[in-house]
Amino acid sequence: MNDRETEAWLALASLMFTLPGALDAQLSRDSDLTLFDYSVLSSLSMTPGRAQRLSDLAGHIGSSLSRLSNVVKRLERRGLLRREPDPESPRYTRAVLTDDGWDTVVAAAPGHVAAVRRYVIDGLTEGQVTALREVACHVTERINEASAEVPRRR
Repeated sequence: MNDRETEAWLALASLMFTLPGALDAQLSRDSDLTLFDYSVLSSLSMTPGRAQRLSDLAGHIGSSLSRLSNVVKRLERRGLLRREPDPESPRYTRAVLTDDGWDTVVAAAPGHVAAVRRYVIDGLTEGQVTALREVACHVTERINEASAEVPRRR
């Protein structure tokens, strides 16, 4: 990589390591949630019926199914969601946001949005926000393409 590319990469790497910790700290302090917990609950809250297959949910939030399963078990113990067979295909399990889960994510959202604005959005121009979205989507697409090319282990 040339100097400019190296600087861009190091800035991105720093962001990848510091932003999740800052968002985690805010959510933990204000809502007793991790960023991952919030992502799961938020995703379910925006899904029709507030329910989603675990495999689809894992893909949506960029997680492995095993990591998601552990978090779902913990959130289920807290009464924030429940697991049940998918009525369309009972061989699949889906997560369903409970009323307590809905109340929790609704209560956590304003503080989380304020933190995202503070750390990411505020101070950026419209063009920078557009560029940020385009870069993030491009990198995510490249990662998804590369993971689709990797043969699965048996």
